[in-house]
Amino acid sequence: MGTNQVIIASVLLVPLIAAIANLFFWGQSKLQRILGSVFVLVHLFVSVLLLRHIINHEFLVLNVGGWLHGYGIMLAVDSLSAGMIVLTSFLSVLSWFYSSKWFKAKKVAYLFNVVFFTLQLGLIGAFMSADLFNLYVWFEVMLVSSFVLLTLGGRRFQLEGAIKYVAINVFSSTIFLAGVGMIYGLTGTVNMAAAGLSLDGISNQTLPMVAAVFFLVSFGIKAAIFPLFFWLPASYHTPPIGISSLLVALMTKVGIYTLIRFFTIIFPLEGTMLKTVFMVLSGLTMVVGVFGAAAQTDFRRILSFHIVSQIGYMLMGLAIGTPLAIAGALFFILHNVLVKTNLFFISGLVGHVAGTYNLKKLGGVFGAFPIIALVFAVSAFSLTGVPPLTGFWSKFMLAKAGFVSGDWAIVVVSLFVSMITLFSMTKIWNQVFWKLLPEGTVFKQKSFREVLNKYPVMLGVIGVLTLAIIGVSFFPANFIEFAEKAAGYVVERSAYINHVLNL
Repeated sequence: MGTNQVIIASVLLVPLIAAIANLFFWGQSKLQRILGSVFVLVHLFVSVLLLRHIINHEFLVLNVGGWLHGYGIMLAVDSLSAGMIVLTSFLSVLSWFYSSKWFKAKKVAYLFNVVFFTLQLGLIGAFMSADLFNLYVWFEVMLVSSFVLLTLGGRRFQLEGAIKYVAINVFSSTIFLAGVGMIYGLTGTVNMAAAGLSLDGISNQTLPMVAAVFFLVSFGIKAAIFPLFFWLPASYHTPPIGISSLLVALMTKVGIYTLIRFFTIIFPLEGTMLKTVFMVLSGLTMVVGVFGAAAQTDFRRILSFHIVSQIGYMLMGLAIGTPLAIAGALFFILHNVLVKTNLFFISGLVGHVAGTYNLKKLGGVFGAFPIIALVFAVSAFSLTGVPPLTGFWSKFMLAKAGFVSGDWAIVVVSLFVSMITLFSMTKIWNQVFWKLLPEGTVFKQKSFREVLNKYPVMLGVIGVLTLAIIGVSFFPANFIEFAEKAAGYVVERSAYINHVLNL
C-alpha cells in the first residue's frame, strides 16, 4: 500500500481505533476523554493531509482487496468528499471539547466517548464510499450511533424524539435498499460510476426514473427536505447541545451530499422532469422551514426549523445544476455548518447561564453578557445573508446562478425566505438578548468573568467558530475557488467515473 493509500485508509481507521480504544478503557472517563482528545486532533491532522493531497493531485482511490475496478469495495475521494471530510473532522474536534461539560453521569459519559467516534466513522465512510451498498452500510452505522447519542440520559422527551428519528430513518433505509436492488437489476453493479455509465445506455428510462425517485425519497429524508423533514425539529432539540450540534451540522449534510452524488453521477437531472421537482421541493423546503422557525418560542426549536429552511438553499443549487449553482450550494454547506453549529453552541451556553431555552423566560443577556450577544449577532447576521458575511457570498452565488440560468422564480423565493430568516433571528435577539430579564428570574452566573471561569472550553469553542466565520466572510476567495473546483468535478462527471473505473 502506497503513501496515498495509507492517508485515505488512516482517515477511516483513526475513528475506528478511537472507538475501540475507548471501549478498552470503559469506566475510566478521564482517560477516555484524554484519549478521545488526542484522536480527534490526530484525525483533523490526517484529514488536512488528505485535503492537501487532493488539492495537488485531484483524486484518490483505494481499491480494497484489489478487485477489478467497479466490482469490489472502493473508497474514492475528490475535492467534494475531501472538503466534507475536513469539515466533519473540524466540527468533531469542536463538538468533542464543547461536550465535556454536559455529562455528569459517568455511565453516560463512558458511552458517549465510544459512540461519538462510531458516528464519526459512519460520516467519513459515507463521504468516501464509491458504491451504493457500502453507502447503505455507513448510513446504518450513522443511524445506530445517532440513535444512541439522541437517547443519552434517558429522559422521556429524548426517547420520544429519538423514536421518531429512528422510525423515519428505518423507512428511509428500506426505500434505499429497494432502490439499490433496482439499480443492480438494471446495471448489474452497485458501483456508482459503473452504474452511471450503464444507465446512459438504457433507452427506456422508465425504470431508472422509478429508482431515482426511490433514492430521492431516501436521501430526501436524511437531508430533511419538504415534506420529509418533520422528524428533525421533533428530535434535534432534545439531546444535550454538545450532541445535537454535531448531528445538526453534519447529518443532514450527508443527505445533501448523497443527493448531489446520485443525481450527477448515476442519474443526472438535466433533461428530466425531476429537475422541476427538485426546484419545487427546494422552494417549499425553504418556505415551510422558515415559517416553522418564525412560529416557535424555544431557542433550540427555532434553530432546528432553520436547518430545514437552509437545506432548501442547498437543494436549490442542485436543482439549477450549473457549475456556479453547485459551487454556491457547496459554499452554502460550509457557511451553514459553521454558522448553525455556532448558534447551537451559543444556545447551549445561554441555556447553562439562564437555565431555560424558553424565549418568554429569557432576557437581559446583552446587558449582563455583551460578548455572548456579540458572537450571536455575528452568526445570526451571517445566517440571514447580511454582507459581507458567509451567508451573503453563498446566497449571492446561488442567486447569480439562478438569474443566469433563467430560474428567477426560485431566486425570488430564496430572497423572500432570507427576509423571514432575519425576522426570526430578530425575534431571538429581542427576546433573549435585548429585553429585560423577566421579574423573578435570575442568571446562574452574575458576570461574564464567572461564565468564563465556569465554562472556559465552551466559550473557547464558540470563539474559534466565530473567528472561522469572520475569516471565511472577509477572505472568501480561496473557499469559493475550491467550491468551484469541486463543482466542476460534480457537473463534469467523466473525471470521477474515469478515476473510479481506472479508464
